[in-house]
Amino acid sequence: MATKQPTRLLTRTAARRGLLASSPSAPAALLARPSLRTAAAIPARAFSSTSLRLRATAVEDDGAGTAAAFSVEDVERAEDDVDVCIVGAGPAGLSAAIRIKQLNEDLRVIVLEKGPEVGSHILSGAVIEPRALDELIPNWKDLGAPLNQPAVSDHMRFLTKNSSFPLPHPPQMSNKGNYIVSLSRVTAWLGEQAEAAGVEIYPGFAGAGVRWKDGRVAGVITNEVGLDKDGQPKDSFEPGMVFNARVTLLGEGAHGSLSKKVIERFNLRDGRDPQTYGLGIKEVWRVDPSKHRPGEIVHTLGWPLDKSVYGGSWCYHMEDNLVSIGLVVGLDYENPYISPFREFQRMKHHPLFAELLEGGECLAYGGRVLNEGGLQSIPQLHFPGGALIGCSAGFVNVPKIKGTHNAMKSGMLAAEAAVDALAKAGEDAEAEVDMRAYEDKVKGSWIWEELNEVRNLRPSFHNPLGLYGGVLYSGIDSILLKGRTPWTFHHPKPDYAATRPASEFTPIEYPSPDGKLSFDILTSVSRTSTNHAENQPVHLRLHDNASRASRKRHTEINVGQYAGLLQRACPAAVYEYRDVNEDGGEEDALGHRFVINSQNCIHCKTCDIKVPTQDIDWTVPEGGGGPKYSLT
Repeated sequence: MATKQPTRLLTRTAARRGLLASSPSAPAALLARPSLRTAAAIPARAFSSTSLRLRATAVEDDGAGTAAAFSVEDVERAEDDVDVCIVGAGPAGLSAAIRIKQLNEDLRVIVLEKGPEVGSHILSGAVIEPRALDELIPNWKDLGAPLNQPAVSDHMRFLTKNSSFPLPHPPQMSNKGNYIVSLSRVTAWLGEQAEAAGVEIYPGFAGAGVRWKDGRVAGVITNEVGLDKDGQPKDSFEPGMVFNARVTLLGEGAHGSLSKKVIERFNLRDGRDPQTYGLGIKEVWRVDPSKHRPGEIVHTLGWPLDKSVYGGSWCYHMEDNLVSIGLVVGLDYENPYISPFREFQRMKHHPLFAELLEGGECLAYGGRVLNEGGLQSIPQLHFPGGALIGCSAGFVNVPKIKGTHNAMKSGMLAAEAAVDALAKAGEDAEAEVDMRAYEDKVKGSWIWEELNEVRNLRPSFHNPLGLYGGVLYSGIDSILLKGRTPWTFHHPKPDYAATRPASEFTPIEYPSPDGKLSFDILTSVSRTSTNHAENQPVHLRLHDNASRASRKRHTEINVGQYAGLLQRACPAAVYEYRDVNEDGGEEDALGHRFVINSQNCIHCKTCDIKVPTQDIDWTVPEGGGGPKYSLT
């Protein structure tokens, strides 16, 4: 299709961020950049271990919000036309892009990625099932895909505080034929394959807004650059760009900001269960070679979590004496005193892990939410103008502890539906492209088959016996029944609604970190290499423009009823409720001041999901901000 030439040179692209123009269809104004996978560096505030009290700034308010003097809605934006716009250069988005080009190389496909490099915002366990990769790129071994460590052995154990014992290994958890990988590296490799196929990938370009037209999604608006912390333009200000797209595929990962808007706008969750999430926290260690067992996979249940909390740990022996270790905590936990980060830190002192890690070196840290709802929580997958793919929809197989293969397959199926729909719509760029066939393709695929088989396992933990009841039912269903039941269990409520008042619980006394096996949270966050531009709007937005009234209400409820849950739930020390008698400053409520350390954010989305008042929106910062994962 013909492209619409932007009305002005994109100085933002040329001087600051380097937008790719290698495709013959790209407009001349989109000047070439040095690399497809790396955005040009921008002035940023790197994370440091300086005291939070010296670096953090309270949520501020000018009494009228920031829109009174300036509104980005009124600025002129450059526009460009594409056939397919994909938001998110993860496994789903890149698989979709590659598959479209395999089917019709003449279609113009762009992928927007908020991270500074493809793969830099990707975090997972990860053991990957290569089923979808085999279908997409059958010769992936010849092309050097970084799947180098085959899974060799599987173990499932139940932990008590000082010991462990083996559990039966459900067939769904078999890892025969799978590979232990760094998913960030695999994703970077997929980016290279997409580039070779003619896909345009724009790292550092965050999808910040939806382009609406006649009640449908008609593309994406990228984020602004050069706004100060009050939302006012600096000398370097450049507005976001509009990509008009005939098809928009949202592959932002779990709880993406645009996906959330589209789901709400079109009521895509009507008749479905609420999505439920887990927070995965992980580290990558280099261990003593004598302790390294390449290809070994261990999963655990039990300690340090009590029977009321869904979750478990993993320990994967990767290549090169590296070990991936982590803990997933279901965010439907009730006790607001729980700190997933500190649960993970004390878990490493268990003899099962301590013996392995002693004498080793922690190289990387990260955290990210993952979908746990399963089949019952998958929303309607198509909407006017596009579709949800990958974890934006929620295809994680929780009992299998895998989602990458399903995410990739969903992207491939969306690509096939998009190519067919574009062909049917013809050359009329204004014609609505019908993506309903995508939903039918997913329901007729092996994605639906495997999720249907395990649909009752995760929700079976919603029972009076908690962990023990769930393990008992899951064992019977996974080994004997294999999903062939006339009933379907459901998730009763969203995660934030599961939280109970702090008055019903006793504060948890966590041990202090020793600096060898366990670490303080600032040291851990420094290992993510997270950074955000020095002077930009806070991307963690309290409702009502963070007005004095909204800060008061938030603090009254979250401190008064939930003992400041966010300062324990967040795995990056982003949130604090400061005692003004000790710290000074203006009180918001109950003697406390609400502080957001947005520069620490590692984009896990926990706050948006778990805060009981549901008054914090996670939005994209300036493109390129956030963690820079490479081993995860």
